[in-house]
Amino acid sequence: MLRVGVVGAGAAGLVAARLLTASPHSFAPPVVFEQSAAIGGTWVYTDDVGTDQHGLPIHASMYRNLKTNLPKEVMGYPDFPFQPESYSGKSFVYHDEVLDYLRSYAAKFDLARFIQFETRVENVTPSEVGDPQSGWHVTTRDLATNKSTQHHFDALIVCNGHYSVPLIPDLPGLDQFKGRVMHSHDYRVPDPFTGKRVALLGGRASGMDISLDVATVASQVYLAHNNAALVSTMPENMRQTVGVSRLEADGAVLLDGTRLDIDTLILCTGYEYVFPFLSAECEVSVEEQQVVQPLYKHVIHTRYPRIAFIGIPKTVLPFPLFHIQVQFFLASLSGRLRLPARADMEADATADLRARLERGWPRRYAHTMGSLQWPYLEELAAAAGASCLPAVTAALYEEVHQRRTEDLGGYKQHVYRVTGADSYVEMANGEQVAPSGQL
Repeated sequence: MLRVGVVGAGAAGLVAARLLTASPHSFAPPVVFEQSAAIGGTWVYTDDVGTDQHGLPIHASMYRNLKTNLPKEVMGYPDFPFQPESYSGKSFVYHDEVLDYLRSYAAKFDLARFIQFETRVENVTPSEVGDPQSGWHVTTRDLATNKSTQHHFDALIVCNGHYSVPLIPDLPGLDQFKGRVMHSHDYRVPDPFTGKRVALLGGRASGMDISLDVATVASQVYLAHNNAALVSTMPENMRQTVGVSRLEADGAVLLDGTRLDIDTLILCTGYEYVFPFLSAECEVSVEEQQVVQPLYKHVIHTRYPRIAFIGIPKTVLPFPLFHIQVQFFLASLSGRLRLPARADMEADATADLRARLERGWPRRYAHTMGSLQWPYLEELAAAAGASCLPAVTAALYEEVHQRRTEDLGGYKQHVYRVTGADSYVEMANGEQVAPSGQL
């Protein structure tokens, strides 16, 4: 039996532990290292920002009023759906309800017994440098006792997340701006922005959602981005603009030359991929803070295929993606899936990136999925001999994506019910109101 270690007990680490325990003839009981004192990763809300009691950076990026921007009907793990009766008929749920769901998942599969809490992974090194079948030496530190421990694993699954280290853009004038500058990672509540003129830089999920939260108290909110303009109506005190070209002492100059008088800038500019525990011998690089190499299918290290990185893709349905990615990796470890030669895996990764560039995407979108996630997940599931996601999953995901652009403030009020593998309906007051998802 292979001994497999897991870094992180968030949503990805939990599914890794669950699927490892589901194959006891192939894998020994997993060992999961979790830096915090609880499961849940980024879904564990805290009012704190900066550093924790151990002097380590706060991991979570949750804000108090956050609701999911995906409906629970398609958000859960494929073998553990959200239970409708637990959420008062809502489709879009609060972050603490997602955390409760993760706790229920861990309890259902008795996962806590495999987790070493308050244990920081400090170093990972191949046991045989250059050997593609190498196992892994892992050094951990108990944060309560400061004691270091050495471990050896036949394989390693990295689930440390990528929504905790803010990506700060190189914005001219940022050091001259006399107002408040913060990253969305540190945003918690709207109250400090009461009566303020606030610009949010970045028009993806966090920028859109936080701008609405801030608009409940601010005098003026600007959502500055370079994406296609949202056609949605917005609060009276909120408008969207093109991106920011530079900052001045008391304002921002946009790419079209317009000047905004602002006293607060919130950077909703995403996060870096970081793996501080990987030694140089692991041969993992992160280019432009956004491109992790060398990965086959965004998961498996091409030179050391006994280490996998779960959850690297962005703009995805995360929990189902984690579930299928882990199955793909475990199939390669158990022998059910024979991986291509290293050269072929690297050629595949190069072709994947080239296809994105040919779409006109910047290189930093190397792991961005969107509609590309559906054929990607089908390919991984087929290779692993696993079940594909039902067609209704993609259909409902895409409808919600469209509604978000058309009704930013109201799309989370919609309620859905999945009625079959290829159909869903919209509900109101417990009654069906539209056969919106008949495929």
